Amino acid sequence: MLFKSAFFCDNITYIIYFFKLRNCYRIENSMRIIAGEKKGRIIFSVPKSMFVKPISSRIRQSLFDILRPRVPGSIFLDLYAGVGTVGLEALSRGSRNAVFVEKEGICVKIIEKNIKHLDFSSKARVLKADVMSGLEWLKHFSMYEGYDIIFLGPPYRDENNIPLEYGSKTLELISVSDLFAPDGIAVLQQRGHHPEFF
Repeated sequence: MLFKSAFFCDNITYIIYFFKLRNCYRIENSMRIIAGEKKGRIIFSVPKSMFVKPISSRIRQSLFDILRPRVPGSIFLDLYAGVGTVGLEALSRGSRNAVFVEKEGICVKIIEKNIKHLDFSSKARVLKADVMSGLEWLKHFSMYEGYDIIFLGPPYRDENNIPLEYGSKTLELISVSDLFAPDGIAVLQQRGHHPEFF
């Protein structure tokens, strides 16, 4: 694993690691695809009272400004996918396939609804699973080609209220799971500055 780049936006640090080799939906005006084939299309989300906080449009724009050269034709893995905002944006911008992994049932249903709504059914797969249970099984869903981009938007604190435990542990799982295409990258979303990742 090689730390390569980072940017900071809205008190969230995005670190890019380079690797070698219940039916309730909410429409929020700001939740739309930013660019690409489906630009301007609505993304369904969860009620504001729920724990899921989708990535904002401004942060998505900053993220994809950096990832732009890598997205077209990529196989994209969205871990802790929430309502699928990042993976859906990647598909709109030209990703060949996207795999979404999320353990909350209501979020899985919303991702499926978004995929159908945006006509991405032929190139998207939603998997209900706990990321922390291991990742090697995900090789199959990249058609054994490996993932070009893996995005992690984990909870900022784990069940023991320890900051970033999910993020650091998931990076460890990724590093030993042989999930990457040659020159694949992982992008970790984390809140604030945490020097242990540098």
